Amino acid sequence: MQTKNRPEVRRLGTQIGIEVRGVDVKTLDDETFGVLYRAWLDGNILVVPDQELEIEDFLCYSRRFGVVVPHPSKMTRHPDHPEITLLGVNKFGPDGTLDDKIYRRGAEGWHTDGAYDQDPFKATQLYALAVPSTGGDTFFASMYAAYEGLPQRLKQRLDGRNGVFTYGGRRKAQALLDPEDRDWTPVFHPIIRTHPETGRKALYFDPGKILKIEGLEDQESDALIDELASRMIQPAGEYRHQWRKGDIVIWDNRCSYHKAAGDYPPEEDRIHWRVSIKETSA
Repeated sequence: MQTKNRPEVRRLGTQIGIEVRGVDVKTLDDETFGVLYRAWLDGNILVVPDQELEIEDFLCYSRRFGVVVPHPSKMTRHPDHPEITLLGVNKFGPDGTLDDKIYRRGAEGWHTDGAYDQDPFKATQLYALAVPSTGGDTFFASMYAAYEGLPQRLKQRLDGRNGVFTYGGRRKAQALLDPEDRDWTPVFHPIIRTHPETGRKALYFDPGKILKIEGLEDQESDALIDELASRMIQPAGEYRHQWRKGDIVIWDNRCSYHKAAGDYPPEEDRIHWRVSIKETSA
């Protein structure tokens, strides 16, 4: 039998993904939390299995990584805890029709969370409450690997350039937002972004949220966006997570992409609590 809070750390993928077993996140002292935090920075994705949490436990643990903020999608917020997004809940309408935007949320393509915000999300964290019998995995990929895989001509072309981002991007995919919340002011972020804690360079990119690349004509910008979309996933920098009930998974939006599989049996539950985490409250 494992002793709780004696962390056992193992790598899940060659370049991305770390699992820490033997801990109870409700009772972590600062030293043990530091082990988890360093593992997360090293692996981009941190998996902590076998947790039994109430909502306040999950929020308290999440706040150790930064400031927990409500997601812009008000319709999927927890009714009593707006910082928590409920994933996979109410996916059938009153007439029994499957609501695809709930069922396939996160499966529209590779993305990073919060790029539409002036202060992008530092991290996203999920806690698995219900897991289907098959499917429902989440895919992750390293932005570090994406940058390192770019040809030198692209690294030079992108160096110092900003991307222009907004919620919904060029497709204006805003179905999860209330009508009054759909007027977004575009924001600017470096396409080649240096991680503030590790100092490593990453390809900070989201084909679903980027409008254009600053300083380029529209046709040139669109062509470059398409090329980056084809290069952003490096096979050696991928990790696929098969969920288990009680898993907590946190990913670093500053250096990783993700997408849901969107393939589990619709009649089965795939339910998570989700929080969005920023560096600061400012």
